[in-house]
Formats: sequence, structure tokens, C-alpha cells
Amino acid sequence: MPLRVEDAEFAAVSALSPAERYAHFVKRVADTEEVWSLRGADGWVLAGDSARELVPVWPHPRYAAACVSGAWSGSEPAVIPLEKWLAVWMPGIARDHRAISVFPVPLGPGKVAEAERLREDLERELERYG
Repeated sequence: MPLRVEDAEFAAVSALSPAERYAHFVKRVADTEEVWSLRGADGWVLAGDSARELVPVWPHPRYAAACVSGAWSGSEPAVIPLEKWLAVWMPGIARDHRAISVFPVPLGPGKVAEAERLREDLERELERYG
């Protein structure tokens, strides 16, 4: 079970800029070793920009659940263990020419990151725990 996110923290973190939410995501994921996304009846949700498909991810299910609306209605937060995220998801995202939308919020987009960049940032943060 993920650590609880209190209302004040939820509001404060949600109000951060995309770059600040990205940094929060990296630290939180390294700490909990969990990545969260949304999964619906047809599988994992995707976002899109004019260039390509984006895989949306969050550091905690509460932030993911806050984004369940519109095209993502009916989806639910689902956990991806960090080991699987690094070993399976990241190579697949790169292979499929997708990018990652790190920590979007209901009123704004996430920071778009290439899989390799996010991998490097996560591995650098994990080294601090080593």
C-alpha cells in the first residue's frame, strides 16, 4: 500500500510546475519503487500530443485518480513495480517511439520526457539510496 498523501501535500504538489512535479516524481518513485498509471477496460491509457503518443505516469495513485475524466473515464490507477518499469516498460516505450508524460494534473500537462532521460534520472536518484 502506498504512503498516504494528505490533502495539503496533494494540493501543494499538484500546484507545482511541470518541471518541479517531474523532480518530485523521480524522488518519490525512487523512494517507493512504484510507478502509477491508469488502466481501463481496453488496457493502459495513453495521452497524445501533436508529435506522438505519451504514456502518463504518476508517483502515487491519488494523483493518477485525480486525472480520471474525459477519455480516461472508467480507468483506475494501477501500479507498475519500478523494476518492471525500468526493465520492460522503458525499453518498450522507446522502441514504440513514444514518450512519457510525467505527472500530469487535471489542469495541466506533465513534463514530457524521453524514456532514456527518465531512466537516467531515476537511476541517478536510486544511487543515492544505495
